[in-house]
Amino acid sequence: MTDLNPQAKQMADESMVRGLDAQARAIWPQEVQLIRRYAIPNEARILDAGCGTGEGSSRLAELFPGAQVLGVDIIDAHLELARSRYANLAARLTFEHQSIFELRIPDRTFDLTVCRHVLHSIPHADRVLAELARVTRPGGYLHLIPEDYGMLHFQRGSLDPREFWHVAAASFGSATGTDLFIGRNTFSILAAMKLDAISVDYVVVDTVRVPRETFARILEAWRDGYAEPIGQFTPIARESALAYFNQMIANIRDPLGYAVWMVPVLSARVPAAEPA
Repeated sequence: MTDLNPQAKQMADESMVRGLDAQARAIWPQEVQLIRRYAIPNEARILDAGCGTGEGSSRLAELFPGAQVLGVDIIDAHLELARSRYANLAARLTFEHQSIFELRIPDRTFDLTVCRHVLHSIPHADRVLAELARVTRPGGYLHLIPEDYGMLHFQRGSLDPREFWHVAAASFGSATGTDLFIGRNTFSILAAMKLDAISVDYVVVDTVRVPRETFARILEAWRDGYAEPIGQFTPIARESALAYFNQMIANIRDPLGYAVWMVPVLSARVPAAEPA
């Protein structure tokens, strides 16, 4: 697999802008409690790798008012939108076009390196994690949200969403050289890298903890961006994919319905000294 951005069209689609916004609104209120655990300096240097339109970067800059935050991505339209949206933070928050496979950043630069909603969309996640660890100082932290599409659960209607996620995620991943179940596999990669203090937590995006409309907008963005390539790369036709998504969205919006997305959040500390 030579294409390092096999989901480039979907990542650049306008539906991704909507999806990233809804995901941040759903996830950040729980995620921020995990980020606050990290012992980083008041004037920390923070990297947001694969920053998209800057939802995470801006929240990190606001959470750590003494920090310098750099967001990097390869989609220029997303970077331009981020610069425009968060111009009020420009003194401490900058955005650059860089690939997370080969960062133009010296070793041991950042106190906190963040990578949210990226690893499932690219091949060679282990290479990216090694690069992120390279630019993190000894004693600094990695903070990751590696999505896992086996951790979405909806009530059954005329269609069974369990079948959709099992078939669509596995087939789409095989066709694009990506791991759409990377959430459950990230711990093993971090452990093999001999990082310290590895933790696995979960943000629970469900119809109890998150406003139904926010949750529904995530699924709507996925539907609008991915129904067509699902029809192209998996045994599920586009029309069937739309039907599955619409049923899941209705399940979320139903006041009597329940749905949940378990979002893995992993962290690890770069060892203060090289292991013997």
